[in-house]
Amino acid sequence: MENSEKLKNSKEVIAYLAECFPQCFVATGEAKPLKIGIFQDLASRLTDDPKVSKTLLRTALRQYTSSWRYLHGLKAGQSRVDLDGEPCGELTQEHVDHARGALKESKEKVFGPRKDKPAAKKPAAKKPKPRKVDPAALTVEQNVKVLLGKSPVPATIKEVTRDDVQVELKTGMSMRVKFEHLIL
Repeated sequence: MENSEKLKNSKEVIAYLAECFPQCFVATGEAKPLKIGIFQDLASRLTDDPKVSKTLLRTALRQYTSSWRYLHGLKAGQSRVDLDGEPCGELTQEHVDHARGALKESKEKVFGPRKDKPAAKKPAAKKPKPRKVDPAALTVEQNVKVLLGKSPVPATIKEVTRDDVQVELKTGMSMRVKFEHLIL
């Protein structure tokens, strides 16, 4: 983003922040817990930057910190980071609990509330059959199998989105798959 053209949406702003502050923001993978009040730091550092408006910056920051990827990565005891990646406070259990609640609420808006049903008996089949997967129950780093053609292949979940899941196969290949192609 060499030119000084104004950024138009949150996605562009987040990519720009990851470019400008790579020790703080990441475009893919597990996001780091951000310093409380980081908006003021960003507004101060980017005050003379014609690409970013404060309004769009605030919207992008809100989108980033409410993303499933960000909320999944928050764990008690982790250090929050400032724009330079320096530790600046520890993540408390209270903040982790709030993040878990926000994540659950967000997933319920997308997928509906979970219905706790008794587990159905599995058929005595030799090959694993795809079952309906509850997307709200999926977590990052969970081991699953992905149905590729007719064969299930072992994989690890790297990111869960509204529409699909990013998995890494045991071969190292990374891919996005629809929920119906997962086997638990």
